[in-house]
Amino acid sequence: MTGSNNTEKKLTNKDYTKTTLRAYFLQNGFNYSNYQGLGYALTMFPAFKKLYGDDPERLAEELKDNSEFYNTNPNLLPFITSIHLAMAESGMKYSEIRGIKMALMGPLAGIGDSLSQFCLAPLFSTIFASMAMDGLGFAPLGFLFAMNFVLVGIKLIMGSYGKKLGTSMIDKLSEKMGAISDAAGMIGVTVIAGLAATFVKIKVGLTFAAGEVQEGVKQSVMDIQGMLDKIAPALLPILYTMLMYYLIKKKHITTYWLVLITVVLGVLLSVLGILA
Repeated sequence: MTGSNNTEKKLTNKDYTKTTLRAYFLQNGFNYSNYQGLGYALTMFPAFKKLYGDDPERLAEELKDNSEFYNTNPNLLPFITSIHLAMAESGMKYSEIRGIKMALMGPLAGIGDSLSQFCLAPLFSTIFASMAMDGLGFAPLGFLFAMNFVLVGIKLIMGSYGKKLGTSMIDKLSEKMGAISDAAGMIGVTVIAGLAATFVKIKVGLTFAAGEVQEGVKQSVMDIQGMLDKIAPALLPILYTMLMYYLIKKKHITTYWLVLITVVLGVLLSVLGILA
């Protein structure tokens, strides 16, 4: 296994539970630059301090690395943080942990959002709204209690399972952890690419006539967007996402400027009829 930090300090079950409950801090400091990145670092801070507190530079480096872009569901976050801590406790470097951390981000975000927003919330709101209509005054508080009780239980279960999985994964697959981390990173990149193609919407509104206008003959109209869709569907969203990535990584332009640039370009090109 590569990248041992040789730390003698070990995390206890109490440390894992504390980190699990700190998942409520994930949304703190949410911004367009790194989304939940600051919240993730804040969630992990006490555990990192115990692991790396004797080396302030290493602690600062870990906090900086873990403040990068992140976006997942807070209720399933403990599964990720527990795996992360188990791997860090075993002495693995962040470069080896990052791939698994990022690969889990997207799938657990989808599962967690569906579970909390489209399953539990409608279920409990229906039950307690009916109670409120029947004149039961405790119904609103009952809804809040039931929702939070279930969500806390989910956090604790996911945190415990993540710790067990992370520990067993390291024990059994320590020699292949580098390859696993690389594979997880590839999955993460694939998910991000899929999101770019699905959620970034850019459509060309330009059309042009083909052939000469003749009496009694209908002129053929060529749709540029239709042609692009036949050649390479979602080509423009991917190219624009790559441009944003280039401007961030190479030109170090902040995401706030990129948002402003995107809005201005979108409005201007739409007014000119270039974009639909």
